[in-house]
Amino acid sequence: MPRAKKDTPHPVDVFVGNKVKNRRLMLGLSQDDLAKSCGITFQQVQNYERGTNRISISRLAEISSALKTQLEYFTEGCSRLLPGGKQAAKGFSDTKQASFEPEAMSRDVAELVRAYQSISEAKLKKQLLEMAKVMAKTGADG
Repeated sequence: MPRAKKDTPHPVDVFVGNKVKNRRLMLGLSQDDLAKSCGITFQQVQNYERGTNRISISRLAEISSALKTQLEYFTEGCSRLLPGGKQAAKGFSDTKQASFEPEAMSRDVAELVRAYQSISEAKLKKQLLEMAKVMAKTGADG
């Protein structure tokens, strides 16, 4: 996908930056925490997360290590932003499944997901999920 102007970030850079930000928020890390673990400034993390600066593959490897995830996490799904935009489906499905992760996760959503993931009892997780579904349905009707 070509850029509208030369001074606008490339859609893939924005996509990868959003993935970095979402993962950082999921782990409850500040930009400064991530920067220190990668030996860069928090301003550089800001630029990466906005897509203003491109992330080299070696830097992305450092970031993936700091954020305790696989390198592929950051690029999965970005091929749809390129010309031709087709991507081979993984797994048994003929079609790629939609990702859970929104383009830009808010702090409260990240905090909610972290809290949910920290619940060890499956029964409590199921009850919380059912309660959230009922609340969402009630809120949509009202």
